[in-house]
Amino acid sequence: EAHDKLASQYHAHQLDERIWVLAKRHYVALLERSQQPALAETFFNSVCCKLLSRTYFKNDFIFVRPAVATDYLDADTPSYRCYYPVTSGWHAALRKIVIDFGLACPFEDIERDIERVIEAGRQSLPADFAPTSDCQFHVLGNLFFRNKAAYIIGRMINDGEVMPFSIPLLRRDDGRLYIDAALFGADQIEGLFNFSRAYFMVDMEVPSAYVRFLRSLVPTKPESEFYTMLGLQKQGKTLFYRDLLDHLRHSHDQFVTAPGIKGLVMGVFTLPSFPYVFKFIKDKRGKDVSREFIKQQYQLVKFHDRVGRMADTWEYSLVSFPRNRMAPELLAELESTAPSLLETDGENIVIKHLYIERRMTPLNIYLEDASESDRRHALREYGQAIKDMVAANIFPGDMLYKNFGMTRQGRVVFYDYDEVAYLTDCNFRKIPEPRTPEDEMASEPWYPVARNDVFPEEFGTFLLGNAKVRPFFLEYHADLLDPAYWQDKQQRIRDGELVDVFPYPERYRFETT
Repeated sequence: EAHDKLASQYHAHQLDERIWVLAKRHYVALLERSQQPALAETFFNSVCCKLLSRTYFKNDFIFVRPAVATDYLDADTPSYRCYYPVTSGWHAALRKIVIDFGLACPFEDIERDIERVIEAGRQSLPADFAPTSDCQFHVLGNLFFRNKAAYIIGRMINDGEVMPFSIPLLRRDDGRLYIDAALFGADQIEGLFNFSRAYFMVDMEVPSAYVRFLRSLVPTKPESEFYTMLGLQKQGKTLFYRDLLDHLRHSHDQFVTAPGIKGLVMGVFTLPSFPYVFKFIKDKRGKDVSREFIKQQYQLVKFHDRVGRMADTWEYSLVSFPRNRMAPELLAELESTAPSLLETDGENIVIKHLYIERRMTPLNIYLEDASESDRRHALREYGQAIKDMVAANIFPGDMLYKNFGMTRQGRVVFYDYDEVAYLTDCNFRKIPEPRTPEDEMASEPWYPVARNDVFPEEFGTFLLGNAKVRPFFLEYHADLLDPAYWQDKQQRIRDGELVDVFPYPERYRFETT
C-alpha cells in the first residue's frame, strides 16, 4: 500500500533524474548526524528499489557504496568498557564486569563462578603466559541474548595480542543466575556467530561499533554476516552484495553449477573463488510443489530456531550477473530449468529471485573421499544434526546425505527445506506385518499410507547402502530407525519440554565438568 501511494502521489518514474540525485545529496547531509548511517543508507536503497526501475540501480541514485564512514563512530557512552586485572586483581576485575551489567536477578554463587572462569582461562592461555603493562579486558556494554542464554562478549589484550572470550549466563527455575561456561579464543567464539544459528537480540545504539569490535575477535568473518547475526539482516544483505560486486571486479573465474547431485526442486550454482552458493527455484520441478510453498518452507526455517543445524539464507530479488562470467553450461541450465526467472539487461543476466547461503561440501561427496576416522566423525555429526533439529520440533523430511553439508569447522548442517515439517505434525509408524507372502513381495504397500505418515524403518534403505557408512551409523544412531524414538521426542515436545542445544561443546560447561 505504501509503495503504491508513493508511486502514484509522486509519479516516481516520471520525475527528472536530477531530482533523485538531489534527493540522495540531501539524504547524505542528514546522515552526518546519524549514529546508524549504514542502516539509514540501506533503508534509502530499499525505498528507492521499490520505486525505481533497474536502470536506476547505480551509485548516482542509490548507495551502491557507503557515503559516510563508520570506522570510528561510537555512542556518547562508549560501546565497550575497559578493566585492568593487573591493577585490581583478576577476580575483582571479572566480578566488576558482571556487576556493571546491572542485572536484577541474583546470582546463585558468583564467587564460585568467577573462580571457574579463571580456571578455564588458565587452561586456555599458554603455559608461559605473563601479564604485561597493557593487560586489559574490553567488554561490550550490552548483553547478547539468544534462546535461554545471555552472553557477555569481550576480549583480553596482552602485549598487543587479542584473545576473544565469551561468558554465557543462564537462569535457574528459581530466578537465580549462574555462569554456564567460559569460551576463549576465536575458534570457540566463532561458533556463537555461526550462520546455522538464530540471530542474537542486542540493544545497540551504534551497530557499526559493535560489528567493528566483533571483527577484531573473528577477523575472518565478513561484516555482512555479523550484521545478519545481530538481527540486522537487510544491512547484512547490503554489505554482502557490495562484497560480491567488489569480488567480481577483482576476479575472473566463472559462475558454474555447484558440485553434487542435482535437486528436483532447486538449482544451485557458485563462483569457485567466492565461498557462497546461489539457489533458485526451478520452473520444471521433479516434485509436485508450488513456488509459493517452497518460499514458505524457507520462511519457516528463517523464523525457527535453527539450533546450529540449518543453514541461514539471504533472499534476494533482481540480482544482476555479468553474462560473460556465467559458464555456458550454467546459462543453458538456467534457460532450460528456470526461464521465467531470467531477464536480459544489456551485458547482464538478471535473476528475479535467489537464495544465497554459505557454501559447504555436500555430505555425500565428503563421505566418498573421507578417511575412516573422518567418516566416523561425519556420521556421528549427521545423526546428531538430525537429533538437534528434532529437539527443536523439526523433521527434515528428506534425510539423504546430499541434503546435508560439512562445514569447514567439521559440523554437519542441513540445507534442503522443501520437505521440512514440524515433528509434531508427523505420524511415525511401524510397518505392519505382511498378511500373506504376496503382501511381502508386492511392489506397493499393503497398508494405507497417509500424507503425514513416516516409517523410520525405511530410512535404512537409503542411508545404509554403503558398507563403509553402515557400521558408524548403527553404532551412534540406530535409534533413528525406530519409530519409538520419534514418538518419544514428539511426546516430550507436546509436554512442553524445551531441550537445551548449546552453541558450544558440552565439555566447556561447568555443570558437567
